[in-house]
Amino acid sequence: MTAPLKAEIVPSSGRDPEILEGDVVGTRPAPLRIVRAAAGHQHVRVAGRHLGYIPLGAAVVIRRLWDSRTTARYERWMRAAEAAGDLDKVLALEERLADFRRDRHQRRVDMIEVPARLVMQLPKLAFSMFLLLACAGTLLGVATKNLGEVAVPFEAAARIAEWVVIAVSVAWGPLLLALPWIGVAALYWAGRAAAATGPAGWDAAEVPGAEDGGIVVTADTIVLALQHLPIPDLRKAFKDGWRPAFHTLPVKDGRGYFTVFGLPLGVTAEMIADRRSVLARNVHRAEVEVWPSDAEKSGAGPAGTVAVWIADSGVLSRAAPEYPLLHDGTADVFAGVPAGVVARGDGIDVPITGNNFVAGGQMGQGKSNSCRVIMLGCALDPLAELNVFVFANNGDFDAYAPRLAIYVKGVEDDALAAAVGRLQELYAEVARREGRLAELGAKKVTRGLAERYPDLRPIVSLFSECHELFGHPEYGPVATELVTKTAKRARKTAITLGFDTQSSRKEAIPPKLVELVSVNICFYVKTWRSNDGFLGDGSFAAGIRATELRPGRDRGTSVITGVSDAQFELLRWYFVEVDDDTGYDAAAEVIARAVAQAAPSVLRAAPVAAIETRDLLDDLDEVIGDERVKLRDLIGLLRRLAPSWARYQKMTATQLAAELRDLNVRTVNSSGTPYLDPAEVRRALADRAAVRSGEDE
Repeated sequence: MTAPLKAEIVPSSGRDPEILEGDVVGTRPAPLRIVRAAAGHQHVRVAGRHLGYIPLGAAVVIRRLWDSRTTARYERWMRAAEAAGDLDKVLALEERLADFRRDRHQRRVDMIEVPARLVMQLPKLAFSMFLLLACAGTLLGVATKNLGEVAVPFEAAARIAEWVVIAVSVAWGPLLLALPWIGVAALYWAGRAAAATGPAGWDAAEVPGAEDGGIVVTADTIVLALQHLPIPDLRKAFKDGWRPAFHTLPVKDGRGYFTVFGLPLGVTAEMIADRRSVLARNVHRAEVEVWPSDAEKSGAGPAGTVAVWIADSGVLSRAAPEYPLLHDGTADVFAGVPAGVVARGDGIDVPITGNNFVAGGQMGQGKSNSCRVIMLGCALDPLAELNVFVFANNGDFDAYAPRLAIYVKGVEDDALAAAVGRLQELYAEVARREGRLAELGAKKVTRGLAERYPDLRPIVSLFSECHELFGHPEYGPVATELVTKTAKRARKTAITLGFDTQSSRKEAIPPKLVELVSVNICFYVKTWRSNDGFLGDGSFAAGIRATELRPGRDRGTSVITGVSDAQFELLRWYFVEVDDDTGYDAAAEVIARAVAQAAPSVLRAAPVAAIETRDLLDDLDEVIGDERVKLRDLIGLLRRLAPSWARYQKMTATQLAAELRDLNVRTVNSSGTPYLDPAEVRRALADRAAVRSGEDE
């Protein structure tokens, strides 16, 4: 750095230019430059900010006094409620305002009447005090046989009054001197509190380096985060000069970063997982965006190391993409069916054949949707036979009924008995298939075998709300024995069992069944016991924690194991849209396609309800009447005509116009609004009938 030069400038005319050390910065008067420099100094800005708290506190106190003594608060609330259109709230506030005015009037009346009553009572109080002291003195004189003792109580009262006057006179001066400073301090704290919670944020202290901190995760970011974890042994290790060895430096992994690093003696991966909230804060992430786990258990590193995946900020709050098979395509249960998107941003499949699955979590967090997604994928495999038992009276799988070989729902004993009967059949089927594989010289059922031999087609059986089954006093023990025996032997026979429940207690889902399950799905749960009840013993200690999901906000997101090489994945499930008000279910169209593709042997033997089909021209003829109708109004009429028909529920006026053009039906525009003439609909129907008549001839 070049040393500053002392420049001496010869004046030419007018005011003398400034002579400065270093660069010549201008000819601004020195006092103004000094003031500007002083005002910009950090300590001056801090002092000014703290001085500003005092007038702000005064404004806050005045505002509070004004609100408490006047009707301003209620009037402000009423204006806001009226602007929001909440008339009920306006009426309620009017009643509270009337009560406030009545109480305020009573207080003012009391302020006038109480002093007057007190003044009227003063003579009585003084006479009562005199009598009390006189009686005390008389009793004292009688006791001592000395008439002079009668005055002793009066002397004592006078002495007390004297000491009170002395104390007040001594303290009065300092109190008067301190009162202004006490008031200033009170205003300062009131202003500081208001500034800290105010929307302006003018008092926010600047923290160097805090902005955008941790957006890019580096080794230095991890080390700094570890240095501030409240783990005594870890802090001691850093103090003694220890530094973590990175087995995997932080690398970009999808929509996040992944790293594996060593820990000092006395520190375990479980300790890091227990401090996940602090670790997340230290890397500038939400708690749910940071997932530390034991690297040795997950196969990511040697013993004594911890693996951490850190999501990009905010990515876990994004909605999952549309279900990929919603409009076309088939699935293969031997390869896996689409489930959702993991935190890295990759779509992932749930393995079906050779696996069993359990889905659990609190109510309303998405476990039913996860089972709907899995079964929808299985339905799109033409070879798969599907069984669904729902031990509740909901309609989660009503739209799936045409594709299900067995569909039973209800909470009565006959539904439970049917489930136990089917489990007995499945257990016997496992034994039969084992013998069949031996005959064929095969080790397990493959897709090739299933295509050649219909008796080896894959079977997927779901038992929804299974706590009703396993918790039944009569059928529960039998069902527990059957599912555990079947799960132990069914892996090579293409028979898959699935369960969902909201409780992890042994009466709801047998622990020995969870141990046999390879795909564990857990949405938000409250306790580590529930976490381990769904994900397996030791999961919480290993950092696999669905307790860290945010209820409501992370609805539709689960922790899942057994779907990848990772110890676990954070999965945002695809959502198959439903509308409870209209009965619309997006799965209905997929099921219609699945039924058309399915092998006849995997469908229900008994007749099932025909899949609904509709003709747009016929429906328009039914709803249009005799006058022209706007296309957007026709959409509403079609939806009311067929509330469960998904095509109408999603149709727009533009799409309707396009379909009418394809059907050679003309629309007319009036002032830019498209209309449909009923004559056009009936002409198109007549033309179509004529064409069909000609084809028949």
